[in-house]
Amino acid sequence: MTESILSTIGHTPLVRLTRVLPDCPFRLFAKLEGFNPGGSAKDRPALHILQEAMRTGAIRAGTVVIESSSGNLGIGLAQACRYLGLRFICVVDPKTTAQNIRILKAYGAEIDLVSKPDPVTGEFLQARINRVKTLLQTIEDSFWTNQYANPLNAQAHYRTTMHEIATELNGRLDYVFVSTSTCGTLRGCAEYIRDHHLLTGIFAVDAHGSVIFGGQPAKRLIPGHGAARRPELFRADLADECVHVTDLDCVVGCRRLVRSEAILAGGSSGAVVMAVEQVKDRIPRGATCALIFHDRGERYLDTVYSDEWVEEHFGDVAHLWQDQAELSHA
Repeated sequence: MTESILSTIGHTPLVRLTRVLPDCPFRLFAKLEGFNPGGSAKDRPALHILQEAMRTGAIRAGTVVIESSSGNLGIGLAQACRYLGLRFICVVDPKTTAQNIRILKAYGAEIDLVSKPDPVTGEFLQARINRVKTLLQTIEDSFWTNQYANPLNAQAHYRTTMHEIATELNGRLDYVFVSTSTCGTLRGCAEYIRDHHLLTGIFAVDAHGSVIFGGQPAKRLIPGHGAARRPELFRADLADECVHVTDLDCVVGCRRLVRSEAILAGGSSGAVVMAVEQVKDRIPRGATCALIFHDRGERYLDTVYSDEWVEEHFGDVAHLWQDQAELSHA
């Protein structure tokens, strides 16, 4: 028996993948963060940041919590704030899916829509952050969780996500693949590996069009993967290598994953699968790899898993995952 819905955050399953890359000579395990009650890895930092702020007095009864989010962290905060009795304002932009807006509203979050991109950078992310800063100045007793810069974001994954993976695998982990956005998960995992002297290589999985690892900014279609600005949590030494994947890679990886392993995961999970495929010839036989799947796939039914959406943006590419499905059942 658990105390509340918030006490079910964490301790998500780590499952063996045997079909999505059927001929790889090493072991693959997936950390299924979609099993968190809010549906993603972001439940962990959402709760941790709020708890620490309440412990230090930065959040009190009546404090208004504010965050910029296109989905997962906003939903995690909305759930936690609803239970804790806190008012929550989520700043979103037109790219936020209608489904995520409905989920946020169902939890009682107030939606603040930024309708135009930042005039200097041309990016909605910067416009959302600017709006958060305005709200902080105009709303008395308000608190910004600031997922892009708050070290508690990374600390949540240090204390829980990476600790759980390392413990379950008894420290025998050769590589971990982590998709990037705020760099909270990546930094938490990297610092845990360093502090515990694990001989584990880290592959950061970033999006083409993301600037986190020095890429040129470009249009991206998959939310929660990559970023239009380098987060303050970023450090150049967080990963041993960065693997860039395209939006189409994300779609193909997700489709292959659900067809072969019956795992319906979010867009960045497909990116992680395709990143492994890119580097698999360099991974030694018998190695153990952990892949962090950040969220579940129901929030991507109108995009990644919609044939109409895929054809609109990429054309007829069904053969790319159909071939994999046939291999998996051969």
